[in-house]
Amino acid sequence: MKSPNTQIVYVGTYTSKGSDGIYVYKFNMLNSELTLLHSVKDVENPSFLALDPEKKYLYAVHELNNYKGKRTGSVRSFKIDPQTWNLSYLSEQPSFGEHPCQVTTSREGDFVLLANYTSGSVSLFPTRDGIIQTASDTAQHVGGGPNTNRQKEPHAHSVTLSPDGRFAYAADLGNDKIYIYDLKKEPGKLTPAEQAFVRTAPGAGPRHFAFHPNGRFAYIINELNSTITAFHFQADDGALAEIETVSALPSDFHGESACADIHITPDGAFLYGSNRGHDSIAIFKIDAATGRLNVQGFQSTLGKTPRNFAIDPTGSYLLAANQNSDNIVVFQINKKTGNLSPTGVQAHVSMPVCIKTLIP
Repeated sequence: MKSPNTQIVYVGTYTSKGSDGIYVYKFNMLNSELTLLHSVKDVENPSFLALDPEKKYLYAVHELNNYKGKRTGSVRSFKIDPQTWNLSYLSEQPSFGEHPCQVTTSREGDFVLLANYTSGSVSLFPTRDGIIQTASDTAQHVGGGPNTNRQKEPHAHSVTLSPDGRFAYAADLGNDKIYIYDLKKEPGKLTPAEQAFVRTAPGAGPRHFAFHPNGRFAYIINELNSTITAFHFQADDGALAEIETVSALPSDFHGESACADIHITPDGAFLYGSNRGHDSIAIFKIDAATGRLNVQGFQSTLGKTPRNFAIDPTGSYLLAANQNSDNIVVFQINKKTGNLSPTGVQAHVSMPVCIKTLIP
């Protein structure tokens, strides 16, 4: 299985239409083909996945609001077989919030952090050899925003770590804030940083967050107003300062759309964001000196509702997960222009929500 031309792809899904749960694929870098290796059943709504730094374990949230009779979802861990790349169950803990929708690991792999969407909270869990311990801290967000349909209360949507792993950034769609937590000040606790949060535009609905590889810039994709905001990042104290906000949609588009995911190529040259409604990937060139974004174009995802996508570790391919058309589409990345070209390869998966890749 181990080959310089092979990657492993893990896919998290919603299971309401018959998905097994988590799917494991072999990705051939020579012809961009996806070959199904395994599926993990008996996991309900494993919507978002995370790999530990050493790629020994995989974590999955169960995006639910009932776990053993309590109003909470859960988070589960699996051991990755280094020969077959299949997953075997290790542990599970309640998420201490309803509908956990995103999970990430600390840089050392000793903690797992997740965002509870409906409850508007963030939870922190110590781990030991992939075993999730009971939560050591939970931070409850408060407040809402001007969008009366979506922002009546806080809705934590993601947690992203700074490049050095010291700070955690929790984007809250419900109250238009990005909370900043200092994880090193008191290990095992979600301690607010000196700049406790940064506000986005009212009604923006911040969703997913990404750092530039140079460690100087960071970007948030805003679901409700379909924009991307660029920030200067201060590594010493974790502070963010806005640079600009740009539209993630073409200027001539007037329909309904909502942004979802955001990723940057490993070389830092290009940023991509997904649009659900316009059903596209927005392509931006990043100015290396200023962090500003210059729109390059838009690529149809050849499906409906691209909730999530992934850029492979070599920066050669983009895999788009179209939730409502039940397909994952493989695109080749032009490393000079950032443009995306369909390879003709698709995988048919019921309601794909999250894609994670690793090089064996």
